[in-house]
Amino acid sequence: MAAKNAIKINGVKKIVNKELVPFTRQLASMSGAGMSILSTIQTLEEQCENPEFKKVLGFILKTIESGEPLSKGLAALPEIFDDMYVNMIVAGEQSGEFAGILRRLAIILQNGSRLRRKVKSALTYPTVIISIALTLCWGLIQFVVPIFAEMFSGFGKELPALTQSMVDISDFGKKWWYVIIPSIVVFVFLFRQWKRTESGRYKFDEFMLRMPVFGMLNQKAAIGRFTRLLAQMINSGVPILKALDVVSGSLGNRVLEKSVVSARKEVEQGNQLAIALTGKPYMPLLMIRMIAAGEKAGRLEDMLDSVADAYEEEVEMMLSTLTALMEPFLMVFLGAIIGTVVMAMFMPIFNMGSLAT
Repeated sequence: MAAKNAIKINGVKKIVNKELVPFTRQLASMSGAGMSILSTIQTLEEQCENPEFKKVLGFILKTIESGEPLSKGLAALPEIFDDMYVNMIVAGEQSGEFAGILRRLAIILQNGSRLRRKVKSALTYPTVIISIALTLCWGLIQFVVPIFAEMFSGFGKELPALTQSMVDISDFGKKWWYVIIPSIVVFVFLFRQWKRTESGRYKFDEFMLRMPVFGMLNQKAAIGRFTRLLAQMINSGVPILKALDVVSGSLGNRVLEKSVVSARKEVEQGNQLAIALTGKPYMPLLMIRMIAAGEKAGRLEDMLDSVADAYEEEVEMMLSTLTALMEPFLMVFLGAIIGTVVMAMFMPIFNMGSLAT
């Protein structure tokens, strides 16, 4: 379990997203060039433009100056340097391959960041379009439809069913807005509180894996991350049991985390990793067979990297396909939503002859 930060840091998310990869790359390059860790951190602190990250580097520098290893200072800042990062640094310190492990760590972080950006970009576009559509729809129903309805109410005949339903929705919103808005706020608050509970988070993560299309995308992305991290940690000299401990907490999904933790117990009892993963929820058969082949050939790390390459490539292909298909689908969706409301407004005009008689 992560310890509390040794110093107060603001903008942790920004540091992790923007500063961590360049810092790791620079640390690898300067260490590979023969600079001491103390001189490297000192130089990086002097050049750092982000005041909060400068504070982080200052704390790490003081830790090293007091005689502690770099990993000790990083471990005191768990919100920035997670277990995977710290354990790979420990492996580098113990193995004497510090620069090489740092380079691998930088690649892991960069690839993970790139994939997260692609997933975020693929999900942001439809979210924005749907939000705009619903906002426009609500605005038309609340403010424009009633004006049209009032214009034609003097004819003494019933409005078309579609128009009348929009008017009813508008009246309901105006009458009960003080109940609707607080109800939405309360629902969002309760949902977030439920999701923070262990059972709530597990059920939500299970739902995310069962979703059509996006469930498969989430699973493949998580499996790719699992195999990549495990390969790099084992290749860096981290014992497999410790590596499984660390990687299980890096999956971002409680269901998959539970599967890995369960497999780790079986590995501890002497089973091979492929056997331990067999039958675990959402652990694909292809991955298990490739891991079994790697264990049999004595090349587990290489096979794990191959599995990661395959799944990461599939994720990128799925994202490209989804992005290409999403735009026409959303245009149709937007047109249908807005078109329905506009049709409801103008149907009385189309029926003007019958309304006037």
